[in-house]
Amino acid sequence: ARRPAGAPDEELARPVTKVGIVGAGLMASQLAWEFLRRLEVPVVISDLDTERVDRGLGYVTGQVDVALAKGRLSPDKANRLKALISGSVEVASFADCDFVLEAVFEELSVKKGVFATLEQIVSETCVLATNTSSLSVSEMAADLAHPRRVMGFHFFNPVAVLPLLEVVKGQLTDNPTLATALSVAKSLKKNAVLVKDAPAFVVNRLLTRWMGEVMQAVDEGTPIKIADSAFRPLGLPMSPFVLLPLVGPAIGLHVAETLNAKFGDRFPVSPNLKALVAADKPGIYDWTPEGKPYVSEETQALFTVADSPSSAEEVRIRALSALAEEIGLMLSEKVVAAPMDIDLCMILGAGWPFHLGGITPYLDRQGISTKIIGQTLLPPGVASVAQVAS
Repeated sequence: ARRPAGAPDEELARPVTKVGIVGAGLMASQLAWEFLRRLEVPVVISDLDTERVDRGLGYVTGQVDVALAKGRLSPDKANRLKALISGSVEVASFADCDFVLEAVFEELSVKKGVFATLEQIVSETCVLATNTSSLSVSEMAADLAHPRRVMGFHFFNPVAVLPLLEVVKGQLTDNPTLATALSVAKSLKKNAVLVKDAPAFVVNRLLTRWMGEVMQAVDEGTPIKIADSAFRPLGLPMSPFVLLPLVGPAIGLHVAETLNAKFGDRFPVSPNLKALVAADKPGIYDWTPEGKPYVSEETQALFTVADSPSSAEEVRIRALSALAEEIGLMLSEKVVAAPMDIDLCMILGAGWPFHLGGITPYLDRQGISTKIIGQTLLPPGVASVAQVAS
C-alpha cells in the first residue's frame, strides 16, 4: 500500500507486542481476529460480563477453526493463535498492552470513561485508539493526562473484507503515536488514509450527505423505488436502500444527527428515517423468498411524505451535486491531504466503482464540480486514479 500523505517518519513507530480490545461484540470480535491473525501477538478482549467475553472468544476461536479447515492455517499455527487470544472482565488485563483499541457503544461519555480507566492501567506510551465512526477524537482525549497517545482507528464492516482504515489524528496526537498506528495498519494489510479529526471523517460524512439527499427526495414525495434506482447508471455495488440495513438505520440516524448538529441543514435529519428507527425496522425494504426487495405496507404506512416528487435523474444530479459541494468543503478544511485520498476512501470504504476512476475526477468530468463550487476538485490536467495495495 502507498504511504499515507502526511505520515510521520516510520522510525518513530514503537513495537507492538500485545494488543487489547475493549468490547466483545461482533465488531470488536472481528477486530480481535484481525489483530490476532495479522500481528500474531497476544490479544486480550474485555467486556462487562463473562458471557459477552466468552461469546467474543468463541467467535475468534471459531474463525481459527474455519481457517484451519480451509487449509489456510497449519494445526501448529492454529494452536499457537488460540493460545495467544484471551479474555477478561478485569481492566488490569490491559496493563502490559502497547496498543488498546476501544470498540464500545458510540457515545462520547462512554468512550471517555473507557480511556480514563485505561489511563490508570497502561503505560504512558501505550496507544489508545478508538474505532468511533463519527465522534471527536480530540474531545475523547481532552480530559486525559496524556492525550497525545489517543488517535482514531476507524475500520469498516466487514473488517476482514473492506481494506480501508481511516487513521485519525486528534489535535494533540503526537508523531510516535501516529507512526505506531500506521505501522500496525500496514501489518493488518489495510490501506490507511490519514484523516483530520473532523465529524464523521471521510466515508461516513460523504455517505451521510448522499443518503440524506436521497431520503429528502423520498420525504418530498419521490417514490422509494425511483429514488433508490437513481444511481443505477453509475454501477454502484448497492443502491442506497439496499445499503441501509448493512449500515443500520439507527447508526445512520446517529451520524446524521451528529453532522446536523455540526453543519446544519446540509445534513437534514429525515423524519421518515426517525420513524423507521422508532419502529425498530432493519431497513426500508423487506425481501421476497427469491431475494428481491419490496416495500411492505407496514413500512409504507410509517412514512409521511409531501407532494413534490423528483425523477430518478433529478435525484441523481441532486445527490452528486451535494457530494461535489461536500468534497470541496472537506478539501478546503484539509480533512485529507489531497483529492486522491477521498477517491481512495470512497473506492475502498464505500464501493465507489473503480472503473469511474475516483469520485473527484468523475465529478470534474461531468461538469458538476464547476457548476456547484465554481472550480474543479482536481488541478487542471490532473487525473486522480487512486492507488491501492496490490
